[in-house]
Amino acid sequence: MPRNLGFWIHRSILAAEALCLGALLLPLPQNPFSLPRLVMEAVSSQSDASQSGTGRSDTGQSDTGQAGSYIKWVDFDVSSQAMGQALRYDVDSYDSECHLDWISLLAYLGARYGGDFSRYKASDMDRLAEQLQQGASMEELTKDLTYYPYYLEAYGAVLGGMVGNYDIQIPDQATGEPVWAGRYGLKAFSPIAKTFPYQDYDDFGVSRSYGYKRQHLGHDLMGQVGTPVIAVESGYVEAIGWNQYGGWRLGIRSFDKTRYYYYAHLSKNYPYHRSLQEGSVVQAGDVIGYLGRTGYSATENTNNIDTPHLHFGLQLIFDESQKDSSNEIWIDCYELTKFLTMNRSETVRDPETKEYYRLWQMKDPAVPGGAPEQRINAIPEPGSDSVPESGSLPGSGSSPGSASDSAS
Repeated sequence: MPRNLGFWIHRSILAAEALCLGALLLPLPQNPFSLPRLVMEAVSSQSDASQSGTGRSDTGQSDTGQAGSYIKWVDFDVSSQAMGQALRYDVDSYDSECHLDWISLLAYLGARYGGDFSRYKASDMDRLAEQLQQGASMEELTKDLTYYPYYLEAYGAVLGGMVGNYDIQIPDQATGEPVWAGRYGLKAFSPIAKTFPYQDYDDFGVSRSYGYKRQHLGHDLMGQVGTPVIAVESGYVEAIGWNQYGGWRLGIRSFDKTRYYYYAHLSKNYPYHRSLQEGSVVQAGDVIGYLGRTGYSATENTNNIDTPHLHFGLQLIFDESQKDSSNEIWIDCYELTKFLTMNRSETVRDPETKEYYRLWQMKDPAVPGGAPEQRINAIPEPGSDSVPESGSLPGSGSSPGSASDSAS
């Protein structure tokens, strides 16, 4: 839970205002788990009514042509322990007749707890899994949980690209040489490379004052300058370059376009892996950049951050109108980052260029057409997704005032 009292007071006021608005339009809920949906619908109505002329028509239609019924807010409060337990059930049951989907398990508990995982008990998930394994259907078990579909969609948006089939290299037991193996399980990675130390705490929502007073909409991982930063999920580079808030930063979009991963305050002079440019495809576990302390300056390549750290952010996008707007959905990544520590990408350093590369290659089926392997001796072919010359710095992408970049 964020530790900033002012942040929670502010959020409580907003929720109360939204609830009052919803009360004018909707009957009071009888279901004890109705509050999240009621707030969501009230905020949705308020948002749709106020956005004509800013990318929405007077009918509430977004630029995509869809009605404004998509999710407007997600408070991701799932604990790392709950995610770990759900993942074990999913993986262990993968080849059985009753495959237990980890997101469905978490959504069921989310609906039961009203989204508050401080109420989480491992026995609750054990009981659910037992019922499903004994033949009960999730439809039957959730028939009285009105907001199970909401939590299923919301948690699916956060976790949807993290578990599945993939191929990865492992060391041969006899020779130590890499051999390919098929796997099912967690294919997302921690944003910090294996063996590199870091410290963190739950700082989501704390106050920031550079530029203007705002809340911190990400998770800071304090470490050493030059620590390799890892792609959490496979995707493509949507933003790369300088931003006055985040310094040298990267924005990587998931292939289903639902998640936007934001990596900021990368190192001065050499922020990015040499293989990257706008549009480059990355696989989960690839080295994408290096931890630093750039940012808080309109002048490019400036170190103005006191403590070296990676700002790691995750934005959810249910409709493209949410991408760069006042209605962005950023989630607290503290528990998610703790969960991902079980899968940290091992790296190796090129002694000549000093560049880091992933040690064990991976083939993620989510990557359309596959992605190039990240090897020390890999030389980009002419005209491929090659990169600026080693040591050069790409130009800025979004403008310094871009809404999604002020989350740092």
